[in-house]
Amino acid sequence: MPISRASIPPGAALPAGILLLAVPLVALGQFRGIALAATIGLVAVVAGHLRAGGRLPRPGRTALLALLPLLWCLVSAAWAPAPALAATTALVMGGFILLGALACGAVSTATPEEAEAILHRLALGLGLAILLALIDHALGGALRAALRGMRDAPGTLSFSLKPAVSTIAVLLPVIPFLRGIPRAARAALVLGGLVTAFLLPAESAKIAIVAGLLAAGTAAWIGAWTARAIGAALAVGFLAAPLITGALLPRLPSLETMQPSAAHRILIWDFALSRIAERPVLGWGGEAARTIPGGQDRFDATILERYGLTSPFSQAWFGRREAQRLPLHTHNAPIQVWLELGGVGAALVALLMLGLGAAAALAGPAGAGVLAAAATVGMLSYGIWQEWWIGLLLVAALALTALRLSAGRDSAAAPPPR
Repeated sequence: MPISRASIPPGAALPAGILLLAVPLVALGQFRGIALAATIGLVAVVAGHLRAGGRLPRPGRTALLALLPLLWCLVSAAWAPAPALAATTALVMGGFILLGALACGAVSTATPEEAEAILHRLALGLGLAILLALIDHALGGALRAALRGMRDAPGTLSFSLKPAVSTIAVLLPVIPFLRGIPRAARAALVLGGLVTAFLLPAESAKIAIVAGLLAAGTAAWIGAWTARAIGAALAVGFLAAPLITGALLPRLPSLETMQPSAAHRILIWDFALSRIAERPVLGWGGEAARTIPGGQDRFDATILERYGLTSPFSQAWFGRREAQRLPLHTHNAPIQVWLELGGVGAALVALLMLGLGAAAALAGPAGAGVLAAAATVGMLSYGIWQEWWIGLLLVAALALTALRLSAGRDSAAAPPPR
């Protein structure tokens, strides 16, 4: 009996498209849900690929490079303050990255037409998320308050949009290079993303969205080696982070004119550098930032005076219980790597950055943009072990895999479509 085309399993393309459609919307509603959405979606991608008769993909070189720091994190459980947490984090993150690598391998077998359809769903998801974020902002957070069962939107609710704007910033560089979507629609999406980022309270995302689009534009102009150059710069940044940060901090002017949250980050880095100096080779162990000695204390008057934070407002702000010397993580990926995994971990991550630069170059200019945006957020905001953040990066890798296929690229890519 002949089998109709409608009865043929859809493979990896359908679940991949649904995942890329859903993630921007999940980020808007509850960003921590990205971890669960990414896990379910990536499993569905691999399962769809196998159901359609495909073989289990092999993890690529970049995925293997990503596992090296995690292996070192697992080893560091031997001296970490919370050994069970360090080991669990390494194993969970390792499994997550392997799953993402398998999903990218599954999507890489799609046809250019299927890859294009995947990316159109990403464009739809980003467009809806941008529109809803702007509406929610105009209504004072009423949409998300209703979603969470709140009668009134608390004043702090707007700050929970920061990860959603970061999600838009990381994925937006893909949009200008999509095929099958009119130029005007792509331009409207990019403009909407920029307006959203600059209207909402997400300072690191503002920088990231500009960095990502500039990097993508530069790569479109001068070539795909831009992504490799970004990867190399990141590798140097990870290796030299304590030296660079240690040299810059004493030269900063008074932090009094900065936003308190930005000044707090600088004080966190100052404290983290002092702890890095105590264990520069092996580090304090995976997840040690949560329990580092002295991290739960507040900054003393000497530190505040050193950085010019002497006004009554600053004294009150940094006198709060929440203004700890190291609350959960360092808000800077290289410094957190050095603090927890030491110079050994930083060297392994530097190798990963070189690999990411090479992999991003294969996706053309958008690869450089996504890498630059993600790196900017990672340097200023979230912890390196946050599941939702890793999930977002894996989703971005899936989008770049589809983009490479949709354009028929096997190596460095062509200019953006007209």
